[in-house]
Amino acid sequence: MAQKKSSRKSSPRKSAQSGDNLRLDGDVLEGFYRTAQRIRTFEQRVEKAFEDNLIKGTAHSSVGQEAIAVATCATLRADDFIATHHRGHGHCIAKGASIDRMMAELMGRVDGYCQGLGGSMHIANLDLNILGANGIVGAAMPLGLGASLAAKIRGTDQVAVSFFGDGGANQGLFHEAMNLAAVWKLPLIFICENNQYALSTAMESTTSVARISDRAVAYGVPGTTVDGNDAAEVFHVVQDAVDRARAGEGPSLIEALTWRWGQHSVRGGIRDPRADEVKEYWLARDPLKRLEKDLLAQKVTTKKGLNAIRTQAVQEVEDSIEFGAASPEPDEATMYASVYSPHASYDEPTSHGDRPLTYTEALNEAMHQEMARDESVFVMGEDIGATGGIFGTTKGLYDKYGADRVRDTPISEPAFCGAGVGSAVAGLRPIVEVQIFDFVTLMMDMLVNQAAKLRYMMGGDLTVPLVVRGPQGGGIRLAAQHSQSLEAWFTHVPGLVVVAPSTPYDAKGLLTAAIRDDNPVVFLEHKLLYFGDAEPVPEEPYAIPLGKADIKREGTDVTIIATQAMVARALSAAQQLENEGISVEVIDPRTLRPLDEETILESVRKTNRLVIVHEAWTKGGFGSEVSAMVMEKAFDWLDAPVTRVGAPDVPMPFNDRLELAVIPSVERIVAAVHALY
Repeated sequence: MAQKKSSRKSSPRKSAQSGDNLRLDGDVLEGFYRTAQRIRTFEQRVEKAFEDNLIKGTAHSSVGQEAIAVATCATLRADDFIATHHRGHGHCIAKGASIDRMMAELMGRVDGYCQGLGGSMHIANLDLNILGANGIVGAAMPLGLGASLAAKIRGTDQVAVSFFGDGGANQGLFHEAMNLAAVWKLPLIFICENNQYALSTAMESTTSVARISDRAVAYGVPGTTVDGNDAAEVFHVVQDAVDRARAGEGPSLIEALTWRWGQHSVRGGIRDPRADEVKEYWLARDPLKRLEKDLLAQKVTTKKGLNAIRTQAVQEVEDSIEFGAASPEPDEATMYASVYSPHASYDEPTSHGDRPLTYTEALNEAMHQEMARDESVFVMGEDIGATGGIFGTTKGLYDKYGADRVRDTPISEPAFCGAGVGSAVAGLRPIVEVQIFDFVTLMMDMLVNQAAKLRYMMGGDLTVPLVVRGPQGGGIRLAAQHSQSLEAWFTHVPGLVVVAPSTPYDAKGLLTAAIRDDNPVVFLEHKLLYFGDAEPVPEEPYAIPLGKADIKREGTDVTIIATQAMVARALSAAQQLENEGISVEVIDPRTLRPLDEETILESVRKTNRLVIVHEAWTKGGFGSEVSAMVMEKAFDWLDAPVTRVGAPDVPMPFNDRLELAVIPSVERIVAAVHALY
């Protein structure tokens, strides 16, 4: 098949052509065939196991696409990374995954790669640097982006391969990841397995270009279209891309034209719109038959030898069925233990000292100290380098640690957040700054479907030490799209840690703990706090335990739970109420997930009244969860209903008077306490 914009160069690996094919040495050819036969036999047996109810849910077969997986992974070293998609069984097998453990995973058993928690669409194994198959279309691209970024920062010559389908090539992530990989010259190879159909829609109906590889020119990288059913052609073109990546020349895009034999998934039941004559054309180009033809033509083996390879594959796959069936199902303890990595325990400083720092300076010092302590810590985001961030939180980091560890990004929140997730899985500790936290909406898939779930879907067999931090909240007249408080979204998601410090002391200690934590942390910094007064902060590095609330003021008559900028207002309200003879206890949770329930409950049992104050909308806000928890666990101690003080059900207005009316005031807090009596 003719190639476009190929980066191929003369190489001793290329031997004489045979027809349209580049020839492979006999031993390599036989190895390709053995692996391809194992993949096909596995996939066909999976379909039968699904029909027999041994495998439940669904699975997506790669029958017909084996040559791409086999030839691509043959170019890789054991320490190279792959990230794949829902049709990724073949990639995993070609990278060296155990068929036994894969089958057990598909059967939902504890001896599977992910202890039965991931299933067909999420098989992964970090020992093999398989970052995972993924149920989200296109997600392999930012994860591969992160793995290749980790390799570049470490200075290794590892490469990463991201597999995706023609459907994924129409996502914004494709363009953002291509651009970012090109800008940073990352050792990443984008392989589009173009089987010409999404679930049931033809590529011609969804894609504006005749060849997906044509899009590479827009990013200044090589783009090549190959016959994805010709293992030799795939191998030589991918090998050139791997060599280019290892040499520091950046990414490549390879479009491999192929054809999936079956429907979208083994569940079936969907009309197959593909014409019979087109099917016949592609079935005649069966990659295994083509390998068999070359093996026989080169006299590498005989028909009897081919039969022996097929028989061996069948036996291996049947053994895997027995292995999976004999494996126990995971228990609930496995499920719960896989959500979070354990949090470290720390002793807080006994004194804050007398050195004053602002909230911004405290955050900055935490990043400086942790980057000095741990070379795996790096920062990326928009305008965080020489500019130091629009609020100054990263000031000076670029000058001290350089462009490799302090990375200005394009305005591509999904891509650089995804790169953060991928680099965290690959062993670094990224800090991703969201310039304004409202923009986190663009990162939601990477946070909720990737960062929060990867550890769980891999059976608890990895860590995702990622911090996503930035400013939220109102008060400085930035209106509805730059002033939201969205913490309730993230406290709702298992797998995420949510931190919201209210003082410079807490900001430094909690950010230090967040950077050191092995879980993805959403770290919320209120804009008003950036402009607050300086307060005493210890100079030495310290960490505050995640999940530990702080009693900011002790009292006996009523408890106020307040977060972020509302803590100072709650303390002012408490002082005013003390003058009226009402003793108020003010508690700052500091960490919203995990929540220090016991400190809250102990206070309510003492005061018998509770007011919850946050800037976010009252309806569906974080306070609703706290209220429900107290009602369920301390109802008998309450002398009045739990009261919530938050924003009314409107977006943040631009007008300053209306903005003040929306954000809870000291007066509203005082009135809420009065209403309890």
